[in-house]
Amino acid sequence: MTLQDENPIDGQAAGDCLPDPRSLIEDTDWSSLEHAYGPAQDTPLRLIQLLAEEPEVQAEALGLLDMSVLHQDSLYSATAPAALFIATILDDHRTLARHESYFPWDDDRSRPLRAALLEWLGRVADSAAYGERTGAEDGNDPGATDAVRAVRGPICNAVTAHLLAPDPAVRETALGAATALLQAPDLAGRIVTTTQFLRRLLAESTDGRERAATVLTIGAWGEDTSELLTDPDPAVRACAALAPACIGNTQATQVILNALLEPATVDSWLPEPTAADPWIVDPLPQIEGRLRHALLSAAIERTDDFEELLAVAVACVPFCSNLTIGDDWGPLLAAAFPSGYSPGAELTPAQHRFLRVLADRDVCWRYTHLIASWFQDIGLPADRDAIKALLEQTR
Repeated sequence: MTLQDENPIDGQAAGDCLPDPRSLIEDTDWSSLEHAYGPAQDTPLRLIQLLAEEPEVQAEALGLLDMSVLHQDSLYSATAPAALFIATILDDHRTLARHESYFPWDDDRSRPLRAALLEWLGRVADSAAYGERTGAEDGNDPGATDAVRAVRGPICNAVTAHLLAPDPAVRETALGAATALLQAPDLAGRIVTTTQFLRRLLAESTDGRERAATVLTIGAWGEDTSELLTDPDPAVRACAALAPACIGNTQATQVILNALLEPATVDSWLPEPTAADPWIVDPLPQIEGRLRHALLSAAIERTDDFEELLAVAVACVPFCSNLTIGDDWGPLLAAAFPSGYSPGAELTPAQHRFLRVLADRDVCWRYTHLIASWFQDIGLPADRDAIKALLEQTR
């Protein structure tokens, strides 16, 4: 029994039923369709090879499909029927075969084919949603985007059935694919029911990173996460507090501020990509960059007075450098001087304190051309000695 058997998706149309995979292969005129390298006559063979008994054959087939019908995340006339076929075979036991690499960027990690297929479907959905999100032309073949959008409903049914899969790699990629699919305006009605499935996952999972990623996703959908502000896991509490629905919630703001008083602890909660090891793990969903920086951005947005931020600002400085100014101390400087600085003006105690700890941090002042614009926008000198002189004048 799948999740849809237990809880039918709200808004599911009669036409959202998945077709028979054999009929997709046999009844589709593949010779009239195209992929990145021309006519798509070879596509049915690659699709059938996804169900081969040899994992290496499956891996090669998916790699070739990725290069042809989703070349550099572009959509072609062959993409929609190929994606629909892949959705129909997700439940096939042969997709549980593991191989060390299904895509060139997999870095030899071993995971089930099913996880790789779900990731691929998510990329297809994300490409189809590009124009809906941005209003820009997507550059795909004429009609290719519309053809994919027309089959997002049945694909979404197949994907969400794996949100509570036993394998964590499958759950993770199902979540990513579902998130990409639910960007579609015509699938927005399914968010509430999908969230119900994810709340069940939150209750059952013991994996901190998985729970944090799930909370971030639910929050990004506009759902209420306030009940998780008291979760035993501090990472889950912080991710719950980031939800747009928690803007204006004083408890959520305090959760964020309390977390940022110990930046090293925030960094220890979850494995995240770093400059030294950018492939250690996939980024957290819904966040660009580090969780700590996302929390800091939210703290700045949700507080009105720099006095409230001062303790956090001082705690963050030991993690700042000239290379991080766009993520941490630059926005904090802007928050400290919301109206800019006029020469000769008296610094507030909070401004003085923050500039003092910045002036004492050597790595913030290397290659000052990287930081100059932040100071210029505020009206402060982008020179360490000049800042120290200013501090001496306004003791």
